[in-house]
Amino acid sequence: MATSRRPGAHHCGIDAAMDVIGGRWKVLVLWALNEKPSRFGELRRLIPGVTEKVLTSQLRELEEDGIVHRHVYDQVPPRVEYSLTPRGVSLNDALAPLGAWGRQHLLDGEPLTGTGARVGAHRAVGNG
Repeated sequence: MATSRRPGAHHCGIDAAMDVIGGRWKVLVLWALNEKPSRFGELRRLIPGVTEKVLTSQLRELEEDGIVHRHVYDQVPPRVEYSLTPRGVSLNDALAPLGAWGRQHLLDGEPLTGTGARVGAHRAVGNG
């Protein structure tokens, strides 16, 4: 079950979902894991700009919320792989229309305001 990081009850479903995916990198982690399970180093390469500390934190939170599964293989050297849980796959399915909106209105269309300087900040991962 999702754990709220904010005090007080959620006001609606979007508020609850944003509590789970809030953070600069979580949605990019979800899109990267949508393709295939990945090791930590692979995720860092797929998400340019994320620090090791922040990626570790975001993965832990997604794991606590039941979105990401962390599988530790019993071998030397240790090998850890991250994958989406069924709940994570469902969340990615819910995010797909948001990605389509972003492509249509921000990547392929006109920026929402001014120069659109923020557009493209997260283009490195997939088509999301």
